[in-house]
Amino acid sequence: MSRQVKRWIAMGVLAAILAFTFIQLGEWQLRRLDERRDRNATVLAHESLPVQDYSAVMTQEIGEDDQWFRVTATGTYTGDQFQVRYRSLDGAYGSEVVAVMETDRGDLLLVNRGFLTRQPGHPDGEMPATLDGTVTVTGYVRRNDRGDENAMTPHENQVRLTNSDALGKAMGVTLVNGYVSMIESQPAESDALIPLSTPDMTEGPHLSYALQWFAFTAIGIIGMGVLIRADLRDRKKAKAKAAVEEASEPAEEEVG
Repeated sequence: MSRQVKRWIAMGVLAAILAFTFIQLGEWQLRRLDERRDRNATVLAHESLPVQDYSAVMTQEIGEDDQWFRVTATGTYTGDQFQVRYRSLDGAYGSEVVAVMETDRGDLLLVNRGFLTRQPGHPDGEMPATLDGTVTVTGYVRRNDRGDENAMTPHENQVRLTNSDALGKAMGVTLVNGYVSMIESQPAESDALIPLSTPDMTEGPHLSYALQWFAFTAIGIIGMGVLIRADLRDRKKAKAKAAVEEASEPAEEEVG
């Protein structure tokens, strides 16, 4: 087997690996596009429904299809609250504040009070105290964040992911699964906290990213063909040149 053939085989193997990888990445982006479309449809469908009591919706483990119902809950804050770090909102960086409410039904419910903008010299910010007395909140049902257990376990009342099961375990109590992301509160919340809204309802860049990965696949395959064709052309030229040189050698000897 010639060195050139070995080179073609190596190039072919590399091209196949890259093509497979690029196709997988493109399909992954298409799956994310489908997930985004499903989420948007869920948000629109659930947001159009009347506001319900939290107890009518948050009766089991909250999944993707259970999110974005608008619910209301009335109770008093226990004073326990946690800061969810490394969050952003409309280009600003900061954290979110989640507090435990004991509802008038006797449940312990986790409420996301809103976004706390990062302050110069105090990156985490100081969590505003919870409201005293009876409070009524209206908000969106959200499922627990999923991820590393250490990110869900509070350290000095700070976490990186909001998970009612992990927080309840750390507190030694049972919290209602999921949490409520507050839209409004009566009485009104602190001005330092910005209520979270529904997610971006666009389809995002997933389709364009998928097309880019598929384009890279096509480019790689075409490029492989171009390189092999160039090698064949160069090989043909080299053979022709060698034949001409071989044919001219006897004539040069006779002249001598």
